[in-house]
Amino acid sequence: MTENPAMRVAFVFPGQGSQSVGMGSAWIEAHPQVEQVFDRADRALDMPLKQLCQAGPAEELQLTANTQPAILTTSVAILEAISGLPIEPVLMAGHSLGEYSAHVAAGSMTFEEALLVVRRRGELMQKAVPVGRGAMAAVLGLEAEAVAKIADEAAGDDVCTVANFNAPTQTVLAGDRLAVERATRLAKERGARRAMILPVSAPFHSPLMRPAREGLEPRLDAVEFQDSRVPVVCNIDAVPVSSGAAARDALKRQVDGPVRWVESINWMAEQGKIDLFVEVGPGTVLTGLIRRIAPTTKTVSLDRASGTEKLLEILGERA
Repeated sequence: MTENPAMRVAFVFPGQGSQSVGMGSAWIEAHPQVEQVFDRADRALDMPLKQLCQAGPAEELQLTANTQPAILTTSVAILEAISGLPIEPVLMAGHSLGEYSAHVAAGSMTFEEALLVVRRRGELMQKAVPVGRGAMAAVLGLEAEAVAKIADEAAGDDVCTVANFNAPTQTVLAGDRLAVERATRLAKERGARRAMILPVSAPFHSPLMRPAREGLEPRLDAVEFQDSRVPVVCNIDAVPVSSGAAARDALKRQVDGPVRWVESINWMAEQGKIDLFVEVGPGTVLTGLIRRIAPTTKTVSLDRASGTEKLLEILGERA
């Protein structure tokens, strides 16, 4: 038992962009048993994912169809490593791809099922739009409402829409490249601190991903979703879901809909009364975003095994 039983904890799981060569290696060194998670992924996918995560090459790890199962596997491996700690999350959420990690953690779907789905998801998202047609851009320093208006103005006959509401003044656009480029120019004219095209291979979470959604729906329908042990706050609606049917539906709509991360974190902090957010997975992206969205809550990143020391300290434990 922890010395602070009243503390309400949420696990959050990162999405694409948090990958790096070597991810998970420190956890394997500290907790050799988690290597079994990577071995399970290798068998399920019939590919050397463990080697790709630990040694690269980076160019291959960056391919969307590889990145998605790689991040999922690393997140589940870290989850396995901390399974013995005295911590019971009351809510979970994941950013885009990370929503699948959250559902594995919550028991909505098995690890192997999730691996096969996200591998297919990555393939479909990559194929949905011809290379060079789509783009994404990050806009920093403007309120989301202002960025949404800029996207509408820049779209014209093309697609340009908000893809990620990441933080109060960090919003990501996606759509046709020319429209997104017009939007970045408009954003700079209207006072954005930065507005830059992102080095991604497709316009994720935009209407241009409709073919990917249509291709993924039959695959998700084939998965036997269970009701979750812990509610998962879904990206598309920013509310918790617990039933297997609701989880499946949210994951379908997420493909070509926006990631409402600001609303999700606000709901968890305010309605869910979360005191501590634990980022379970590679990188520290979500920790940084949460500090900007809900600055009065505590955050811990488990990108490195040493993160457990801070976690235990917050929980009132001593390793």
